[in-house]
Amino acid sequence: MQAITTYFNFMGNTEEAMNFYKSVFGGEITACTRFSDLPGNEKMPAHEQNKIMHMALTTKSGNILMATDFLESMEHQLHLGNNIHLVINADSEQEVEQLFEVLSAGGKVEAPVNKTFFGALFGMCEDRFGIKWMLNYTYPQNN
Repeated sequence: MQAITTYFNFMGNTEEAMNFYKSVFGGEITACTRFSDLPGNEKMPAHEQNKIMHMALTTKSGNILMATDFLESMEHQLHLGNNIHLVINADSEQEVEQLFEVLSAGGKVEAPVNKTFFGALFGMCEDRFGIKWMLNYTYPQNN
């Protein structure tokens, strides 16, 4: 396992929150993708297209905080317990599959493990203790 990082969910104020965390912890925003950057974005409501699909802050100590905006059009609702996920960046597809199977046993699968448009094998689940997990293996890039 490479690392476990923190992934926050916000209701439309991800950019504000992440800039606040940057002012607190230092570092730099190392990734920012808006929903308008995604394939099929023309089907989204105009007022949601500028929302944040994914943002990452690498703090000056090297920790990574990531975040997204929940979308009203997808009927997302923010409440205590779904505002944070722990992300496991695995070393292999096999590790993602094994960890996902163990963590989701007795819990709930939120997104089954699948290959994604962003070049990763990815799945989301909630374990039997109510902790939410994202499991990710990023495929090597061919240069």
